[in-house]
Amino acid sequence: MELILASASPRRADLLKQLGLPFKVLASSIDERELSQKEEVEQLALAKAKSVAEKVPAGIVLGADTIVLCNGQILGKPQDEAEAKKMLAFLSGKSHQVVTGVAVVRAEDGFFLTSREETEVIFRELDEKEINYYISTGEPLDKAGAYGIQGKGALLVQAIHGCYYNVVGLPLVRVFQLLQQAGYSPWLEATRKEAVIEG
Repeated sequence: MELILASASPRRADLLKQLGLPFKVLASSIDERELSQKEEVEQLALAKAKSVAEKVPAGIVLGADTIVLCNGQILGKPQDEAEAKKMLAFLSGKSHQVVTGVAVVRAEDGFFLTSREETEVIFRELDEKEINYYISTGEPLDKAGAYGIQGKGALLVQAIHGCYYNVVGLPLVRVFQLLQQAGYSPWLEATRKEAVIEG
């Protein structure tokens, strides 16, 4: 059974490669919208997966969406460096939640499942110089909350409670469970030759 990732995120692709799963990438055409509550990440992940499932005759489509939630405020991807700076200053010295909604859709019959993972991340106190340096790396601009824990953003994090891979962009155990429930066997597929096809 073919696995299709409905995301152009290189981080999500890297995580699936880490598991040795053969898959192809068909990025969703769904526009990411401003979310008002964390429950909506599942709805957006499902919308992404469904939009790709409608274009293929068979296979399991995996969609995901990630937000950062701090003091009741939802932080998506910054629009520019100025917004990234505001986000990082806001997160400085605080605890926040990283919430990822995941959805799998079986293209043959439209069967779907959704779930979400929440991880607590605690930032250390950051000064303006540090924030400016980090922004100059270009790393924050395509990431929810304006940081990537798998890169230089790791230096901003004091502690983490929960799934690390969720903060990267794809909670692997949660995804594994959903795939199994949808009739896809990650253990079996991981024994086959890895093939990633961009499309």
